[in-house]
Amino acid sequence: MGSARIEPRKLALLLSLYFCQGLPFGFQATALPIYLREHGVSLAAIGFLQLLSLPWLLKAFWAPLVDRFGSVRLGRRKSWILPMQAGMGLSAAAGATLTVDTQLGALLAVVFLMNLFAATQDIAVDGLAVDLLRGNQLGPGNAAQVTGYKLGMITSGGLLVWVAGELGWRWLFLGMAGLCAAVFLFTLLQPEPSGAHRQREAVSVRQILGRLLAAARIPGGLWLLVVVGTYKAGESLVDVMLKPFLVDMGFEASQLGLWRGTYGMVASLLGSVGGGLLVLRAGLFRALAITAVLRAFSVGAEWWLTWAPPPSSLAVILVSLAEPALGGALTTALFAFMMSRVDPRIGATHYTVLASVEVMGKALMAFFSGLLAQRMGYGPLFALGTALSFAFLLLLLPLRSRLVQAPPPPDQH
Repeated sequence: MGSARIEPRKLALLLSLYFCQGLPFGFQATALPIYLREHGVSLAAIGFLQLLSLPWLLKAFWAPLVDRFGSVRLGRRKSWILPMQAGMGLSAAAGATLTVDTQLGALLAVVFLMNLFAATQDIAVDGLAVDLLRGNQLGPGNAAQVTGYKLGMITSGGLLVWVAGELGWRWLFLGMAGLCAAVFLFTLLQPEPSGAHRQREAVSVRQILGRLLAAARIPGGLWLLVVVGTYKAGESLVDVMLKPFLVDMGFEASQLGLWRGTYGMVASLLGSVGGGLLVLRAGLFRALAITAVLRAFSVGAEWWLTWAPPPSSLAVILVSLAEPALGGALTTALFAFMMSRVDPRIGATHYTVLASVEVMGKALMAFFSGLLAQRMGYGPLFALGTALSFAFLLLLLPLRSRLVQAPPPPDQH
């Protein structure tokens, strides 16, 4: 795996692109509920905000179009990335002109459009990353992916919320628009790396779908889907219910916001970078196995908090650092492993399908976590999450032998 190390310019390009894509989700997940509640929007309506992120769940359906079409002159990937960035920036600027009191529907439509543009850009950027990254570039490249996205979320869900509190909410939208414009200009000035032009021949959508099916039939192809779809199962079950558990134990929301929101996010960022370095040092499969083992113990630590309530502040802080850090490291390792298994001829589509399976796996477990907690109680639920995290390790045992190195599957006509 003796690929040359990734150039800093390419790493900066990936970091900035994923940062831009993190802005809409961070805004929707953190800032938008606060904004709407301050203006008297009902809790029931706020609960439906998750529907605004549907483009992220459905993007695999139009990913083949991103692989199929593109301008060679502008750049196969840039011809999608630049319009999507412009769309995000213009949508955010439009949001600055709207008010919740009389234009709530239009405001939510703007947020939906931001997610649509960001999700479509993500397809092209993932394809660009597949084109660029090889061998020991996968660790740093995927660390840039995960870290950039999280930094975008922190910026729109934290920093810009603080700015909005001082200057008014319209400045939150203007801030996102300005950041999108800055990334647009930076991307425009960067020549599309030569690796992105690897596939110059016209490929039909039918051929892309055929290659995707062929990739699933190679040894270990379906097993990889199982691994990707289940790697966060136990963690998702526990994470969603951890904050309600701690609130029920008597901790204040301000404390939890600091420990889980601030300290935990910093730990997650550091863990993501550490996961990339581990991939570089230990190799893809070994990094995946090491981070999966450590993550399982960190989920077990969350279960441990339920043994002798109420937990101490120190215990909560330590868990708030360990679980996000090790979960972030595992995410980077898995994304790098996923990217190593992608057919580069259909990089945008293949990686998007894997990423969609990953998102759906997490979302499904998170959706049922509340119902299970209500029926089982926190302790048994956290025990189940811990058991699933350790059970995931069993899926890794046959992974290495099943995912043999194979040439790309032949074209399917």
